[in-house]
Amino acid sequence: MIRRALLLLLASLLLCAGAGQAQAAGYRYWSFWERDGEHWVYATQGPSLARPSDGDVQGFRFAVSEDSANASRPRGEADFATICAKTPAQDGRKRVALVIDFGTPADAPEGEAPPAGRTACARVSPDATTAEALAAVAKPLRYDTNALLCAIAGYPEKGCGEQVSQRQDQRRTPAAEAKSPSDDGPSLGLVAGIAVVVVLGGAAVWQVRRRG
Repeated sequence: MIRRALLLLLASLLLCAGAGQAQAAGYRYWSFWERDGEHWVYATQGPSLARPSDGDVQGFRFAVSEDSANASRPRGEADFATICAKTPAQDGRKRVALVIDFGTPADAPEGEAPPAGRTACARVSPDATTAEALAAVAKPLRYDTNALLCAIAGYPEKGCGEQVSQRQDQRRTPAAEAKSPSDDGPSLGLVAGIAVVVVLGGAAVWQVRRRG
């Protein structure tokens, strides 16, 4: 009876460990960001609805993310004066600085390589949306039937918001890079649980021998 209970306990611990190490699912897509002072803020509406003001900085990042809470931010220069230095102001037009980050090789679909990141200053009509500003400087754009932005400057060539395994895709996020070495191995709780099973097992054997 004691041996059976110990085996059941050990099996439940191993099942819990397997569930904790299951591959998390993410989505490969272009995320849209707005610059607020020194920080990037995840946009609350899509680029086809957002209407930036003259002098705004907006960004796009291609990456694998679970959701907006852990989405990767655009990298590189994000200063309006620097990005639009060679695009003078013009009456009846507005200037929007765009940061386009094509991501890392780990984020790229199979068989594709991300282009180098770029910045651009779009000079567009005062009522233009971010999507229109982007189209002015980074064609070709590709959208799906639900108006989801799938490609900027032709990248990627295929796919649109597809679900992928984060571990299989070997993506890199600040959280992943900061994880401890033990994250890929058995958890502390699992090790402690197995230790308890071993101790209990030894105690049970000792009791049986003592009774005998």
